[in-house]
Amino acid sequence: MEQYLLQVEGLKTYFFTQRGIMKAVDGVSFRLSQGETLGLVGESGCGKSVTALSILRLVPRPAGKIVEGKVIFEGEDLLRKSEKEMRMVRGRKISMILQDPMSALNPVFSIGDQLVEAIAAHQKDNRQTRWDRSKEILRRVRIPSPEVRMGQYPHQLSGGTRQRVVGAIAVSCEPKLLIADEPTTSLDLTIQAQYLALLNEIQTQTKAAMLFITHDFGIVANMCQRVAVMYAGKIVEMASVRELFDHPLHPYSVALMKSVPKMEDEAKRPYCIKGSPPSLDNLPRGCSFAPRCESARDRCGELAPSLRQLDMDHSVSCLLYD
Repeated sequence: MEQYLLQVEGLKTYFFTQRGIMKAVDGVSFRLSQGETLGLVGESGCGKSVTALSILRLVPRPAGKIVEGKVIFEGEDLLRKSEKEMRMVRGRKISMILQDPMSALNPVFSIGDQLVEAIAAHQKDNRQTRWDRSKEILRRVRIPSPEVRMGQYPHQLSGGTRQRVVGAIAVSCEPKLLIADEPTTSLDLTIQAQYLALLNEIQTQTKAAMLFITHDFGIVANMCQRVAVMYAGKIVEMASVRELFDHPLHPYSVALMKSVPKMEDEAKRPYCIKGSPPSLDNLPRGCSFAPRCESARDRCGELAPSLRQLDMDHSVSCLLYD
């Protein structure tokens, strides 16, 4: 029987607001093995980032609350751990790369101080040893002149270098799971390709698992082995990357794939999914995608489908396959 590094089972994270209960994550389940990369895709507001924050128990409080489910990491349920125990997990065993390096880095502390602080939280070495290790980590992520960069501040660095620093902090304690939340959003295409190659290299060296959150199917194709498609707080389809690209089953997955621009169709108007994702505090009855779905039937507005495994490599949540 395969031992999974991470198992998320029936995770539900709700936000209790004056407008009502927002079901940001509503029954999400997936598994991740050591060294594997799982892509998490979907439109903005579908619950991808909240899923990642829930794994680390960093959901904004008091509005946000994990109301149900399990997050089993190395055989232990993280939702049952105390806050003190979780501080030993964050950074040391599970790290997260945020999409905006300017908000992830503290503008009043130098790069060196922020790297040393991350290492000091989990290692008992003296300051000089931590400082030397920090410079080595900057070299590892291919930042030139690390001795100079250590004394600089975030505003003195380019966007690509700042993102590499955020990555350096995330891998400084060699975590077993790396969560990358749209880490290439602010990068141009050349720097993006370099950064992805760097993440691939680091993952190969450390054998870390990765949860990669993105909107870009090109990144999914290059970085991931499996992919989960999220919509309105739920996973609606999960498959290997090859299977999803060759045979997308859920109408939402099909629509997302059709939305990817193609070089040969540059004269045509790009395909656009009609409407917008529903408000999470006022979800429609039945299937949440039904109001936007070109294949919707009458019962889709009444019955909510569950994620159904069609074969070993493919699961889908759609009444078309019931």
